[in-house]
Amino acid sequence: MEILIDIILKAGRSAVELSLFVLLPVMVVMLSLMRLLEARGVLDWVVSRLAPVLKPFGLTGLGVFAALQVNFVSFAAPMATLTMMDQRGASDRHIAATLAMVFAMAQANASLPMMTMGLDIGLTLLWSLLGGLAAAAATYYLFGRALSVSEAVVDEHLSHPVAESAKGVLDVINRAGAEAFKLAVGAIPMLVLSLVVVTALRVFGVIDLLTAGLAPLLGFLSIDPALVLPALTKYLAGGTAMMGVMDEMRKAGQVSVELLNASAGFLISPFDLPGVAVLISAGQRIAKVWKPAALGACIGIALRTAGHILTA
Repeated sequence: MEILIDIILKAGRSAVELSLFVLLPVMVVMLSLMRLLEARGVLDWVVSRLAPVLKPFGLTGLGVFAALQVNFVSFAAPMATLTMMDQRGASDRHIAATLAMVFAMAQANASLPMMTMGLDIGLTLLWSLLGGLAAAAATYYLFGRALSVSEAVVDEHLSHPVAESAKGVLDVINRAGAEAFKLAVGAIPMLVLSLVVVTALRVFGVIDLLTAGLAPLLGFLSIDPALVLPALTKYLAGGTAMMGVMDEMRKAGQVSVELLNASAGFLISPFDLPGVAVLISAGQRIAKVWKPAALGACIGIALRTAGHILTA
């Protein structure tokens, strides 16, 4: 019992430190910047310029918004955009392509805080873009080609606050700060639970047994056994939980900066059990196209994985 209490207390301390002293400051700055750019119309201008370029990949203007949201806000931010696509009559094929892109891209709530661990954010965003486009194209032209292409006249404008005065700017910053605080505090329960489970599995030897059992396969694929724990955590508990585990492993010297960057392609994305569950809850039509979107996401994540390994 004492061992369990010790595990819980250490996990709680690590989760609170990571949420309040790493995740919160990074997200406050990035969300404030993104919301200010949005309020001043900069993002609308960017989307209007990029939408025609990305149309051949099966993406619309709202799809571009979703890409910016997942890369610079959080994995859950594109939910609002996906809901709008559902409600405003976007075709199933375009929805599937957008969902696949979101699944395959790097989620900001993990990638941005992991800069403090040594993650190369420039390369991460580059491969996130390439992987997202590959996922969208694979879904639109291959896995989702049988989906309906009929759609209504879609209003691709997203309503958002404006910041034409000092008071407007301050209001936007305050709202962004509140949003960042909600994200950071909301991550604490999942971080605590995942760190407790992972630490308990490690203390009682389960991770060692699993690693030993997978050793021949890992050796054949040239995969570092140290990645078993963060990969298991990521796909079962989500990217934020993985970030917590990776932070502990970096502090313990079990994962190098090179290995962190090499593994970012398949560890940093919303394509895990919690991420998929949250995103497909955005609407009935979103949930209907998750299978072709998931297949397309696998293509994008495979490309990102290869890219990170080659450039780490």
